[in-house]
Amino acid sequence: MKVIHLSVECFPVAKVGGLADVVGALPKYLNHLGVDASVVMPYFNRKFVQEHSFETVATGQFYQGSILMDYEVLKESTDALGFPLYLIRIPGLLDREEVYCYADEAEQWIAFQHAFLHYLKHNGIKPDIIHCHDHHVGLIPFLTRNATDYKEFSDIKTVFTVHNGQYQGWMNWNKGIILPAFDTWKWGLLDWDGVINPLATAIKCCDAYTTVSEGYLSELFVEANGLQRLFYDERGKAWGIVNGIDTAYWDPATDKQITDNYSPINVQEGKYENKSKFCKEYGLDPNLPLLSYIGRFATEKGADILPGIVRKLLDKVAGKLNIFILGSGDPAIQQEIAELEKEFPEGFAVFFGYNEQLAHQVYAASDMLIMPSRVEPCGLNQLYALKYGTIPVVRNIGGLKDTVIDVSEGGYGFKFEDVNATEASQAVERALDYLQEPKKLNETRDLAMELDFSWDKSASKYVELYNQLLK
Repeated sequence: MKVIHLSVECFPVAKVGGLADVVGALPKYLNHLGVDASVVMPYFNRKFVQEHSFETVATGQFYQGSILMDYEVLKESTDALGFPLYLIRIPGLLDREEVYCYADEAEQWIAFQHAFLHYLKHNGIKPDIIHCHDHHVGLIPFLTRNATDYKEFSDIKTVFTVHNGQYQGWMNWNKGIILPAFDTWKWGLLDWDGVINPLATAIKCCDAYTTVSEGYLSELFVEANGLQRLFYDERGKAWGIVNGIDTAYWDPATDKQITDNYSPINVQEGKYENKSKFCKEYGLDPNLPLLSYIGRFATEKGADILPGIVRKLLDKVAGKLNIFILGSGDPAIQQEIAELEKEFPEGFAVFFGYNEQLAHQVYAASDMLIMPSRVEPCGLNQLYALKYGTIPVVRNIGGLKDTVIDVSEGGYGFKFEDVNATEASQAVERALDYLQEPKKLNETRDLAMELDFSWDKSASKYVELYNQLLK
């Protein structure tokens, strides 16, 4: 079975969020199960590309509207990621450093999808399944069936994974002239509320769509930024499959990015050693519990209530708790957090930006991780935290609802219901009280670290889905 994963992010080539982690791990685990899985993504002029060798395996040309575009397909020479990786490079369009934030994103992603199909056709490649990830490649299920030049792909099965239904890739109909020529009688499959909506198009046209947790699937039926009716109407081809984590990369027993390795056998000592060195670097007291946040400063992540959480906790339990924040994003939120750092010079530290090694060290050093998300399709941070014996304090939403069980129900985390600083800080205080009971804490950490959130289980569900489509 040949499966091509199509995505604009893939860790460690180019990462902005959890999409990259999924695409960087799932194909590897599928290959372990006997699937011939590979990844095709745009070329980004980043560290991974600069440090690895690539060979040109194909070149070609196509018209995007009236513009003739040249492209080349590059293959990573050593399969260093555990699967074949292909990059599509288009000079001036798909050869930049950043993944997002360009004014011509619509042109970028249309060109990427067109070049991909052109490459398949002119090199005699026909996979059994094209697995598309998020709206950036949402036109593929439509084009394989309705584009004039690619009718031979109409029997290829398409799977579309919704990593975040809030972002849909809307574009005005004036972009329709740069799409590959298609059967114009089918224009309605592209349209939603008067604009081209690639996410809606993918849900209408794909053979199956998946969400990254079962809880998120049910939530999309109720609220999906205007597409909830569509998700519900197409529920017969929906699968909720929770994301996994790459346990070869995220494992405190072997992780080379943390200062001291540990396992469930010596978790108490191991975490304290990591915390001591981390706190020394950031001016925190290693003898106090450490609460951390890792992620984007975005309202969907609940980052706008972070300042309120910090203030409530440090006003109430000052001298009994350290707080560390690692993230970047909304300038207003970032500015408010920067001002808090001045207001609370002790017990509070911040690193603005993203640093992969530092993230590993934060998971290893922290006692608790907070995730006050408004929207969380799956969430990976809570899974990383659990693997490192760090107790998650999360809002009861989406994938967090599916993967975190409150200690009051015999679980290993703490939940709260509403996105507000009061409820979130009260959940942290509950966790703080729990940390004062060493026997219970160690039992909970052992339980958390032994949980199986690996990709093995989730990948097998994708194989089941693929097999059903191919029968």
